[in-house]
Amino acid sequence: MRFGGRGGYSLSMFKLTSKFSTIFDVGHLRKYVFISAFFSFFLNILYIGPSIYMLQIYDRVLGSGSRATLLYLTIALVLLFATLMVLDSRRGQVMARAGVHFDRLIHQRVFAAAVSARERDTIRSQPLRDLDTLRQFISSSGVQALLDLPWFPIYLFAIFLLHPVLGLFTIGVAAILIALALANEVYTSAKSAEAAAAALRSYGFAEMALRNRETIIALGMLPSIVAQSDVDREVMLRAQIDATDRSGSVQAVIKVVRMLAQSLMLAIGAYLVIERQMTGGGIFAGMLLLGRALQPIELSIGAWRGISSAREAHSRLAGLLSNFDDAPQRFVLPRPAGSLQVENLVFAVPGMRAPVLRNVTFSLKPGEVLGVIGPSGAGKSTLARLLLGILSPVAGHIRLDGTEISQWPRELIGPHLGYLPQTVELFADTVAANIARLGPSDPAAVIRAAKLAGAHELILQLPQGYDTKLNEGLGALSGGFRQRIGLARAVYGQPCFVLLDEPSSNLDASGDQALIDCVRRLKGLGSTVMVISHRPHTVNVADKVLVLDGGTAAMFGEREEVLARLTQPTRVPPARQLGTA
Repeated sequence: MRFGGRGGYSLSMFKLTSKFSTIFDVGHLRKYVFISAFFSFFLNILYIGPSIYMLQIYDRVLGSGSRATLLYLTIALVLLFATLMVLDSRRGQVMARAGVHFDRLIHQRVFAAAVSARERDTIRSQPLRDLDTLRQFISSSGVQALLDLPWFPIYLFAIFLLHPVLGLFTIGVAAILIALALANEVYTSAKSAEAAAAALRSYGFAEMALRNRETIIALGMLPSIVAQSDVDREVMLRAQIDATDRSGSVQAVIKVVRMLAQSLMLAIGAYLVIERQMTGGGIFAGMLLLGRALQPIELSIGAWRGISSAREAHSRLAGLLSNFDDAPQRFVLPRPAGSLQVENLVFAVPGMRAPVLRNVTFSLKPGEVLGVIGPSGAGKSTLARLLLGILSPVAGHIRLDGTEISQWPRELIGPHLGYLPQTVELFADTVAANIARLGPSDPAAVIRAAKLAGAHELILQLPQGYDTKLNEGLGALSGGFRQRIGLARAVYGQPCFVLLDEPSSNLDASGDQALIDCVRRLKGLGSTVMVISHRPHTVNVADKVLVLDGGTAAMFGEREEVLARLTQPTRVPPARQLGTA
């Protein structure tokens, strides 16, 4: 039997540094920057060649009438331009590879941080878009223009050698262009920011709609969703149009200033020749040098939007990665046995007055089964996410074998935890790979987990058995089948702590029995199990029961005792009937 699946990512590549003060770390790109700067050095030296050629033509060839000198100068010019073509092409190739190298260095970290982000309103794909923006910027002509900017003083010095007046004129034109660039930034920044914010809202709404496509189609909500999606997109488009119009106006002024500067340079040069302060060749040499000196400035201005986008993308990624800790663990903790202690647990959502959970306390020994029940909105699923380390508590402690759950590195504690969420999402891979959590699969362990979940026989009925490829998302599998595969994934590797959140929501009678058998076998193997449900009869297999009501632990104790108290008739309102844990 062949098992599919993807190998695990390389931890040596994943952990680039223990701390990332800035993600745009030139240290990782130093080799590419040095090579590109090396090419830029020779490119800018050679760019002076056409000016020298013009000087020689007007000041020597025309005066001497030497055809041989003209021929040799022209051959040299052709060779110069051929060399320029090769060097410029190679510089572009180097920076393109720099962008790819940068992506390979940081992609895994960005992807992991995006998946691990705890903010509920995070647009999960935005960090990858930001990474693409940075990679494209590194490979763009804008970076090459920035590498050419330091050569502006060299060209300016050459122009001063022709005549100081021409040099001062060049400084004035450069100052005007820089002022226009700054004005462009001020003039368009507000609209660009508005467009970016609206784009983020539009992407977030689109992702939400795609996640809920079945509900949208079933309830006939598509026209309303489409209309709603146009709101933020219309704001984005209008802001982009305004920003483009404003930027276009400034760009037009910049283009006119540059063209006018070249014409004025010709006029000033002609005046200096008339006054016998400069030779005729200096006119055209000055024009060429002016164009080359201003070209990096003009290209940088043209790439200003890309630079701004890269700066914003860098800022967002830096903020994301600053909250993502993947520092290597100094000590490797032993495999936990499954002892769980929860003390005075408090969790609150920012902006809400009352906490979702408050002062929840209970403990479990290895091999014990806990049933968690309570009405909808009592905080059961929030408790599950806290116990698994998906959310961080405001106060209190969650200890697994005496160690705070937050102190366990995720890649070390994850294999020892099992989790079956309310909605089971499967990945576009084989059934075996999904059970093995997309890691290197052990066929015996995969089959053992499937049998433990009561899914082995069902999987064998698939066209290719365990090698059946699932479509992206949920494919054509029934909810109960997905629940079975999700349960097999949860128990893969015999974890010490297994949390099942509403595990019987999509199961039929046989599925319910398979679930109960699975929990009993896990208990026999020494795993600590927590079963969350809003229905008391689903926790009959539990040793202990925790009753959540209004975010508090209303009851906690042995199953028979708690269920007996719940079924006792009383005239006291339910909120007062429930005792404290």
